[in-house]
Amino acid sequence: MTPVLHADGVTVVRDGRPILEEVTLTVRPGEHWALLGANGAGKSTLLSLCGAVTHPTHGTVEVLGRRLGSVDLRELRAYVGHVNPRHPLRSPLRVRDVVLTGLTNSVEPLPRWRPTPEQEERAGRLIALLGLAHRKDARWPTLSQGERGRTLIARSLMPKPRLVLLDEPATGLDLAGRERLLDSLDTLRESHPELATVLVTHHLEELPAGTTHALLLRDGRALASGAVDDVLTSDQISKCFDHPVRLERRDGRWSVRARQRRASSPSWPSTFSRKDSTT
Repeated sequence: MTPVLHADGVTVVRDGRPILEEVTLTVRPGEHWALLGANGAGKSTLLSLCGAVTHPTHGTVEVLGRRLGSVDLRELRAYVGHVNPRHPLRSPLRVRDVVLTGLTNSVEPLPRWRPTPEQEERAGRLIALLGLAHRKDARWPTLSQGERGRTLIARSLMPKPRLVLLDEPATGLDLAGRERLLDSLDTLRESHPELATVLVTHHLEELPAGTTHALLLRDGRALASGAVDDVLTSDQISKCFDHPVRLERRDGRWSVRARQRRASSPSWPSTFSRKDSTT
């Protein structure tokens, strides 16, 4: 099966400092990858390569069969869905209008551009798929953070992409908003079986149950990569975040707790007495 994304030995250097070093990632149709790591591990940098936003300093990246460096990045980005919770929209657009901007790959509607009836119908179907049919005419400033996230997922699907990138989509969501978002991602997986996704997070609780693969990054290097059950283990996550944790999976979802350290008996000075403790 031809990959939708292949990054081979990529290194990214900024101001003489390596941000990524020799990282390889291959994503095939129908796979749902998680990029995990602590702050500064290189997750967002790798995602920018996946989205044809930047070039690697060394190594090669092929997105949808096209190699970066030999293709117009702006044209290529039109075929990759990108969900960024920091979407820079400032206008009070309706949900349906925000979703339609996915066709023009723009933040605001382009002057004199009008969607076709078929495109408007597709936007309506995607809005309903993401559970927002009752909010299709709501304006952007009135949406909750979770509703904005689901709107942006619908927007990313408008050009019928083969690859969707999600950059910490649960940022700023409360518990209910996060769960609705993750339910929507699992619905998306079921309704678009050939679609591939790459989701960046540093919270395992934010991973959808349908996650199939994972890449752990630490200090710009790949610590582990492959099928999710092989990669997401207590030992691997402890190494990734440099903290001892216990990882559990129940009903397809993950939870993490710090490992309990064995308490040691306090060593008080021999002169310490009850009388001293009350003075």
